[in-house]
Amino acid sequence: MNIFSIIILVTLAVDFILNLVADIYNIKSLDTKLPEEFEGVYDEETYEKSQEYTKVQTRLGIITSTFNLAVLLVFWFVGGFNWLDEIVRGWELGVIWTGLAYIGILVIFKMILSLPFSIYATFVVEERFDFNQTTPKTFVLDMVKSLGLGIVLGGPLLAGILAFFTFIDQYAWLYAWGAVTVFTLIIQFIAPRWIMPLFNDFEPLEEGDLRTKIQQYTNSVSFEMEGLYVMDGSKRSSKSNAFFTGFGKNKRIALFDTLINNHTDDELVAVLAHEIGHYKKKHIIKNMAVSILQTGVMFFLLSIFLNSQGLYEAFYMEQASVYAGLIFFGMLYAPIEMILSIFMQMVSRKHEFEADEYASTTFKQEPIVEALKKLSKDNLSNLTPHPFYVFLNYSHPPVLQRIKAIRGIKSQG
Repeated sequence: MNIFSIIILVTLAVDFILNLVADIYNIKSLDTKLPEEFEGVYDEETYEKSQEYTKVQTRLGIITSTFNLAVLLVFWFVGGFNWLDEIVRGWELGVIWTGLAYIGILVIFKMILSLPFSIYATFVVEERFDFNQTTPKTFVLDMVKSLGLGIVLGGPLLAGILAFFTFIDQYAWLYAWGAVTVFTLIIQFIAPRWIMPLFNDFEPLEEGDLRTKIQQYTNSVSFEMEGLYVMDGSKRSSKSNAFFTGFGKNKRIALFDTLINNHTDDELVAVLAHEIGHYKKKHIIKNMAVSILQTGVMFFLLSIFLNSQGLYEAFYMEQASVYAGLIFFGMLYAPIEMILSIFMQMVSRKHEFEADEYASTTFKQEPIVEALKKLSKDNLSNLTPHPFYVFLNYSHPPVLQRIKAIRGIKSQG
């Protein structure tokens, strides 16, 4: 065991323990007394159900993460990475195809291992709490489509990265960074029109009072978009949501059909105003810029450690290779990724407050509050998450904090 092994093992242990502690604290922070703000929204049965949902999800998450960690450690210390490398090298496919096969097999292996947990989460847990609308056919088709997209889109990108680091000694990280950046930007443009419709139907919002109110609001804030769509979210779950995607003339806002069915027109306009707030505050561009910068730093560090013999020795590899180095560096990079993730969660929560403020000041405060309350109830959200759990995992502030902030805006108005 060398320094690389120690760093990776410590990181895995710290990550597991931190999340386990956060889960335990989160369960203990569940308050049997309904917060005053939600009186009249939740009845006693629904509130108890939301707390049980949090407990069941947490237990499943702990079991899943424990299993994944155990499998990784066993595979690592029995020499699984080198064993697979010897098999794939024996096929004599050439360096790039060998790398694609090696990484592809590991990805498929991980998918197979996670499949029972995914099936249980969808068809047992979500079914138990009346969320699941996914049929076995849809479940299988989603997996096939995701795998197909990974091969068609991810395969060439991975091949390019392998080629850069295999055949270009100097500045390979710059070429890889550039390729990933271009790929990311292209995906942002093609996803709304070509990728997302593979999984869901997107129908233009029909003419009527709701569309009229939305158009009046978007005109008032000088927001032009390619379209406003209703997505058949009920195809998989009864949960509600809305999201913004795309850039320029391709920007779209999608409302789940479940969201439309459960909210008033004003609440829906408020939700849309929140999504527009993200665009107006340039959150999407800022997040993408930070992501691109992080990718550049990651590739630069990869170029430093890729030729470190100790990294391969840590995983009992008899021969060094770019494709194995990518995987091992990913584990070595985990401490940095963990810190960056926490930082990005903090930024994301700040952005949510800003989008709420935008919706409140350009439309109305009360409809966004009512929408948040209904969304929390419909999705059985945890109303009293522990601050440490929020710190590690939440990309959105807890709903009570969001409502308090919006009330503060109203009191200043």
